[in-house]
Amino acid sequence: IAAAVDIWAQGPAALPPPRQPRTPVLPVEGERNVLITSALPYVNNVPHLGNIIGCVLSADTFARYCRLRNWNTLFVCGTDEYGTATETRALEEGLSPQELCDRYHAVHAQVYSWFRISFDHFGRTTTPQQTRIAQDIFQRLLARGFLLQDTLEQLRCESCGRYLADRFVEGTCPFCGYAEARGDQCDKCGKLINAVELKSPQCKICRGVPVVTPTQHLFLDLPKLEGRLEAWLERTWAAGDWTANARHITRTWLRDGLKPRCITRDLTWGTPVPLDGFRDKVFYVWFDAPIGYLSITANYTDQWERWWKNPQQ
Repeated sequence: IAAAVDIWAQGPAALPPPRQPRTPVLPVEGERNVLITSALPYVNNVPHLGNIIGCVLSADTFARYCRLRNWNTLFVCGTDEYGTATETRALEEGLSPQELCDRYHAVHAQVYSWFRISFDHFGRTTTPQQTRIAQDIFQRLLARGFLLQDTLEQLRCESCGRYLADRFVEGTCPFCGYAEARGDQCDKCGKLINAVELKSPQCKICRGVPVVTPTQHLFLDLPKLEGRLEAWLERTWAAGDWTANARHITRTWLRDGLKPRCITRDLTWGTPVPLDGFRDKVFYVWFDAPIGYLSITANYTDQWERWWKNPQQ
């Protein structure tokens, strides 16, 4: 405290000269290098104050602090653009998913610019880099035996000629009887729903009656990764960087045992699955979207791996 008071009394002249910004910002040997990512906002709406305060403003505050400390800092973010929510919103607005994403990406960029959020790069997930990196990670998982195939029963609308992802089907909630429940959850009782459990289901596009049809999907074999994940968690928990709440939630998942997680969807709007027998499917957005942090950095600099594969710095 005494040192802080002394520096404060000396005024701005006592401060070290500000770091001269480099383009692109890359890790520097022997310096403190800080990569900051703000949670990717979903693209199908106009951001409001809650969105900005919830993640973007916090990250911006920390980025400004790091730069004031003269730490070598890269701050990236971008819009999350794949998934069923984009497809349904595009249908409502009479646009293609790409047109909808282009419109709202521009709105997001304008809003954050108005708030002077200090991103070094604000990108998006619908890019060739996203496809290349996501498919590369998929191929590596496949080659190492961490993927498996299984059959799921899904609702299919024969009139539209497509399987109906959760947001493309509505019906009566099997738990509370609410007549306008979605295929993923009931907005009245709040319970999660498997779409095939809905009573009197209807296709949201044509209002036809879908039928239950089996379809093949790919799963991430999480039980095979459980042992090495637990060992890694024990090491990182010991370092003390996790909050108590994060540790508790993660322990709960491990206590109940990890289950295989489906990573594909019967949609057209998404990153294509590069495997014969699955080329009419795309990656589930929760497999694809986190890779957006990497691909957005890769769109900022072709030396992105110096940030993402560089634990020593």
